Amino acid sequence: MKKFHFSLDTVLSYKQQRLELLQSEHSILMGRVRTAEQYLARLRQQYRDEMQAYQEDTLVGMSITEARLRQSGFRALERDIQAAEQALEECRAEAEEKRLEVVSAKQETTSIEKLEQKKKEAYRKAVTKDSEIFIDEFVSAAQAVKERA
Repeated sequence: MKKFHFSLDTVLSYKQQRLELLQSEHSILMGRVRTAEQYLARLRQQYRDEMQAYQEDTLVGMSITEARLRQSGFRALERDIQAAEQALEECRAEAEEKRLEVVSAKQETTSIEKLEQKKKEAYRKAVTKDSEIFIDEFVSAAQAVKERA
């Protein structure tokens, strides 16, 4: 009997390549999320540090000009923090969308792989059955030759 050939091999190969590509893209997006989280954390820490320094300086005294200058710096940092939060949310949404694509592609690939396994098992059973039939015919033929002799 000829070797097993799965008729959807090319489809399975394509689906596996697509899955690998999507997983790679998702990994890159997750790296961007981590980078955005770290950037946001640094901005927040910088804001806290500068606020603490500002509060300490107000206790010892500072000029109104310096106070206004530092307050405008706080507003700029707050805008930066808001922009970083928005960018982080966009990165997370993009990563989640890609994750859903990965899950869908994985399901498609898995279903084709399961079909391939079922077809291989059916092929294996057919080969076994053919072998058994061949052996039975061989034994019957051998006995018939033996009885004639």
